[in-house]
Amino acid sequence: MNAHVARLRRLLSRPPSYVVRRIATEARAELDRLLWQRRAEAFGISALLIRTGDADAAHLWDRLATQPWPVPASAVDRDRLEAIAPGASNAIMMRAEQACRHEVDLLGSGPTALGDEIAWDVDFKTGDRWRPGYFRDIRIVDPDRPSDVKMPWELSRLQWLLPVGQAYLLTGAERYAQAARMVLEQWIAANPVGRTVNWAIAMEPAMRVFSWTWLFRVFARSPSWAEESFRARFLCSLYQHGNFISRYIERADLNGNHFTADCAALVVAGAFFGGREGRRWLESAMSELEREIGVQILEDGVDIEASTAYHRLVSELFLVAALHAESRGLTVSDRYKRRLVAAARFTAAYSRPDGTAPLWGDADDARVLPFGTGPINDHRHLIKSVAAYVGDAALGSMTDGGREEAFWLFGPAYADSTEESQRAMESAAFPLGGAYVLRGGSGHVFVDCGDVGFGGRGGHGHNDALSFEAVLAGISVVEEAGCFVYTASFAERNYFRSTHAHNTPQVDDEEINRFIDPGLLWYLRDDAHPVDAGIRYDGDCVIFEGGHSGYSRLPCPVVPRRRIALRRDGTQLSIADSFAGEGEHHVRIPLQLARGWQVADVLGSRAVCVHCSGARMSIEWCGSPDWKLGVTPGRVAPSYGVVIAAPRMEWRTAGMAARGHLTATLQVTP
Repeated sequence: MNAHVARLRRLLSRPPSYVVRRIATEARAELDRLLWQRRAEAFGISALLIRTGDADAAHLWDRLATQPWPVPASAVDRDRLEAIAPGASNAIMMRAEQACRHEVDLLGSGPTALGDEIAWDVDFKTGDRWRPGYFRDIRIVDPDRPSDVKMPWELSRLQWLLPVGQAYLLTGAERYAQAARMVLEQWIAANPVGRTVNWAIAMEPAMRVFSWTWLFRVFARSPSWAEESFRARFLCSLYQHGNFISRYIERADLNGNHFTADCAALVVAGAFFGGREGRRWLESAMSELEREIGVQILEDGVDIEASTAYHRLVSELFLVAALHAESRGLTVSDRYKRRLVAAARFTAAYSRPDGTAPLWGDADDARVLPFGTGPINDHRHLIKSVAAYVGDAALGSMTDGGREEAFWLFGPAYADSTEESQRAMESAAFPLGGAYVLRGGSGHVFVDCGDVGFGGRGGHGHNDALSFEAVLAGISVVEEAGCFVYTASFAERNYFRSTHAHNTPQVDDEEINRFIDPGLLWYLRDDAHPVDAGIRYDGDCVIFEGGHSGYSRLPCPVVPRRRIALRRDGTQLSIADSFAGEGEHHVRIPLQLARGWQVADVLGSRAVCVHCSGARMSIEWCGSPDWKLGVTPGRVAPSYGVVIAAPRMEWRTAGMAARGHLTATLQVTP
């Protein structure tokens, strides 16, 4: 099916109210091409003062610089930071120096020197450029173009500039203020509102609002930021960010992280500027978030997008919005706070012994205010931050990590707060979100057995029902393939979200959830639903059992069922697969070994030994006689734009009766 036809059909399948609203938005945007855009380009400090109600530019700057703000931006004592996070101050200073030299490492680019004049509209991994033009005319997704629009977007979010602000708070050195101003001046000059790729969707100015408002609070009293013309340009551009988001907010019949980011940014921008329009942004956007949190974060705490990375991003957005809303006197409901706590509890459950998160669903490394210096795949700061926000010491005791980011988000007072000692985490089931966590000793298994995600549309979810990741004896042994890229390669995008890329049985080379069209990179059919999924204890094991209905559509329907048993000492894992149905089927059962493991010995026809940094793991299997094992090169994408080779084991049958079965047992010897 042609992708354009599929998109039209999808639009017409939506509720009539949504279709009408979408048509109205399209019509207004075309009118804005002639009218609003000209007004935006002519917007200056006089117009801004009318909207904020301030007498003059100096009064406006002083008011914004001195008003209470929920995220601290005052001088930081290095010793207090080191007490919270040893080594953090040195890491911050190193990152600040790199940023001052315009050196970045974004989305798998590797260390890259951008030069004195930064090209804000270029994918610097390929050199491809998006020409200036009206934002609606800029084509951001092109299968024939080997470039990734996320590169200029990520660069323009300016989160890589946050360490410069942190270094200023640690040292007071004026050169950091000068460096930050230079970057902002360049960005504003090169990106007139609505005229470059960095305005292509509302989420991009939304993500800039978070970093820009914090940088303002850090440098507002700096002599390097005292020039009146710069102050006017900065504040006018920031206000236009809010106006653009309000006008082109990404509302749909089912909203996701884009709409949440838009609303959270309007809360922050409204709290920042005040005035009649700012108050309207603040109140209307917070009202939307009060509704959305009950839709996007399920009652068991799992985000509807079926992705750990997007779960973190959305939770951060809801948290930051709540902090800013309360700072302006709005009441955040108890229901809202309960959902945030539930989201943090889910994060505590899926966080592995080393603090990292499973590679569940898509991941593009997106953050709101990434103050920490730890690995991008460590989500534990969310637990500490939510615990600090709601005053829940028991929640905070679910992890011993994440304190550095909570320090920056809540200030030095956080360092003085007392916390309970970390308590042991138990196995946990999240049936609404389709996630199950087995724990025993230093073993950790994360299992997906849920719907495709995002209301059955796919979104950032993958074809990963019954797939899993495993840590045994504190060592990662089985990983998911992760998420490599989005628009940079349609083929790679579709591979990494396909059934073949995941640790789940594949029947007759069919997808668990069918692709609607290879060009629709965030949509899948709603074919697979969980069957009898749950966790139970049996002797010295904790056991997951479940199945899915994705292959019930086949001419000879079959329901794969999986039993995963983790021994309570965390050293042994058993995976048993069976298939309920009729007829004969070709079946693949893959096992993607984690990065670093190598196949050492094949021990007969039913066992393999692998090793990794001194640890050894035996893999033995038994079952129907026609299973054949192959070991091939596999790939794991631990973060966006990065891919690493790792062995991939795969059991296959050429034509097996549906009642066939296979059991594999993994035993680690550290």
